[in-house]
Amino acid sequence: MNNVVETSTQNERPNPWLIQGGMGIAISGWPLARAVAREGQLGVVSGTAIDNVFARRLQDSGVDEELQEVLDRFPLQSVVSDALSQFAAKKRRPSAPYRVAPMLTARSAQRSLDLLVLASYVEVALAKQGHDGIVGINLLTKVQIPTAPALLGAILAGVDYVLMGAGLPTHIPGVIEQLSLGQEVEITLSVVGDVAAGQTPSLRFDPAPYLPTNSLRRPKFLGIVSGHVLATALAKRSNGPVDGFVVERPSAGGHNAPPRGQFTLDVKGDPEYGDRDRVDFDVMRGLNVPYWIGGGIASASDVQEAFDLGATGVQVGTLFAYCRESGMDPDLREKVLDAVRKGPIEVRTSMRASSTGYPFKVASIDGTVSDPAVYAERERKCDLGYLREVYVKPNGTIGYRCAAEPTTAYIRKGGQIEDTEGVTCLCNGLMSTCGLGQVRAGGHQEPPIVTSGDRINEVRKLLAEKEDFGAVDVIAYLKKGLDVDAGAPPSA
Repeated sequence: MNNVVETSTQNERPNPWLIQGGMGIAISGWPLARAVAREGQLGVVSGTAIDNVFARRLQDSGVDEELQEVLDRFPLQSVVSDALSQFAAKKRRPSAPYRVAPMLTARSAQRSLDLLVLASYVEVALAKQGHDGIVGINLLTKVQIPTAPALLGAILAGVDYVLMGAGLPTHIPGVIEQLSLGQEVEITLSVVGDVAAGQTPSLRFDPAPYLPTNSLRRPKFLGIVSGHVLATALAKRSNGPVDGFVVERPSAGGHNAPPRGQFTLDVKGDPEYGDRDRVDFDVMRGLNVPYWIGGGIASASDVQEAFDLGATGVQVGTLFAYCRESGMDPDLREKVLDAVRKGPIEVRTSMRASSTGYPFKVASIDGTVSDPAVYAERERKCDLGYLREVYVKPNGTIGYRCAAEPTTAYIRKGGQIEDTEGVTCLCNGLMSTCGLGQVRAGGHQEPPIVTSGDRINEVRKLLAEKEDFGAVDVIAYLKKGLDVDAGAPPSA
């Protein structure tokens, strides 16, 4: 089928001044993105681990009327029937383990790709339901295998923006363009080790079976970068249009870019950022595309500062992570809010927590993996595998390994033991943070891990005398006293 793509210039809207951060796994779910989009700003869903998020929600909650309405619109109903038969036929007992989608590989079965497309479609479609606002999806460049199917599902649902960081996604603008045109895509797989000449593995994905009769619209693409150097590289080297940037500073939650060049650690073991990591906003303005500033945005004065630096607006994650519509497990969210009320929470930038080697923000919360006793008690296990690296075996074939898997297995695959020390299984930990943690032998659940930006304690100001707050309260707090209209550029 030859589809006609609508470019992002069609039905052009003013850029939002606020982007709600794409926090994974499932913290930025469709309820949060919908609430933000209804206010005229960019609501973002997380696409990380979206297949297992969808599968586990089906096992817990089944299919309600709203979800059924979305499923009925999916263009390939055989995929819907198969997913429901796998995961919604019988409700899971709270003490029972979840049925898990198979770990993805370069040769994943069609059934796995189908689930990715459907799950991404559902998440975006639910976020867009009931309003005419704008919705984006956030994906990680480093998580390569699910990218094309997840992008297609989002495009089928009419996603307005695609945001990607955790790497330099120079190939993604072209992939978005091809998928919007209904064309097969090929993504070169990044591997560790020497690959024989002409044998570089790649991921092929054909969108044709899923295509509807109507045309597809190409979403805008925003690259998430740590500074002007990466923004310039992405603008120059991308295989398609880059519609803007999110400049994410090291105070942001989740994964941070490592400091440029050789760096040192402070007395707590956190990386120190220096002059080479400062953003030259003259360069950013010279790229002639919109940019938003993220990391450490926790007040209206921070928003005004971004406007003064020439930004179109800001990206905010942490404040939204603890609002009513957040996907965080309700009990865990209340635990964090109680801790914020009583005193400051410490946030560390760990160089060891993530198997990717990227710095990763970890909030110190009792009963989570940040507690050394909880970390030590957890059995090492890698059964989701989104952050596995692809490596070349001695026989020239490719394999998959993760520094968070059992140490003996990692070493057997050629990994170094020092790379395993202190590493956390983020896949299982973050799945537990959003209330979808796996139940292990003996009935205990995987412990959560909480990641937040450095200014998590600013949430106290939003709470004030209230017991709780919503996304609308966050937006009102951030624009208090500023001359901004929903969905319109600032008059800074």
